[in-house]
Amino acid sequence: METHTPQFKVRLGLFVAGGLALFVLAIFIIGKQKNLFNPVFKLTTTFYNVSGLQVGNNIRFSGITVGTVDNISIVNDSTVRVDMLIRKEVKQFIKSDSEVAIGSEGLIGDRLLVISQGSFDAALAREGEQLESVEPVETDAIMLSLKVTAENAEIVTQELAEIMMKINSGDGTLGRLIQDTTIARNIDQTIINLKKSSKGLDENMEAAKHNFLLKGFFNKKARAAEKKAAEENSKEEKK
Repeated sequence: METHTPQFKVRLGLFVAGGLALFVLAIFIIGKQKNLFNPVFKLTTTFYNVSGLQVGNNIRFSGITVGTVDNISIVNDSTVRVDMLIRKEVKQFIKSDSEVAIGSEGLIGDRLLVISQGSFDAALAREGEQLESVEPVETDAIMLSLKVTAENAEIVTQELAEIMMKINSGDGTLGRLIQDTTIARNIDQTIINLKKSSKGLDENMEAAKHNFLLKGFFNKKARAAEKKAAEENSKEEKK
């Protein structure tokens, strides 16, 4: 007895064809992302610490994804070699003095390599050339720096609080100056005396101007001032 009907065979064929199409499409998309179908050239660099970088991570130049990490290998106890595959169409823009740094996709995204723009007059990077690298700043180092800053801020805050408490309690010169009303009254009286002295000096000067012996001096001084003012006005009119 025939168990497989023509309708079943058609469905099976469509299912297999659809699966193969999806497989080919996935291979094409992955291959395009990993530059499997694009002509590429190879560059290398070394780091002391790759900070979580993995094979297959993206490489960016001027904010554009231009390649992928091809291989990561340990050279010795202080050097890690990273091989990069870069699209050949970008080769004309990467200079021999370009630097490679490790970045990330956002704050907590995957690691990636960032190639900086080299100097204008530098030669183009050659196939297989090793570029200089910039060591990444570890998250632990950033957190440690923030911790030290927070501790220093706490110490400064405590010291400021102690100073304000001493001032409020009248300790120290500034505290006595603020809290002691006697000192404040003395300062006010000193200012009043200075004002009176200044007023008295003005009165004495005015009296000296009318003095018979000093009147000639002040008149001569006034004429000299008028003459100087007239000369300055004459110069301005000539201009």
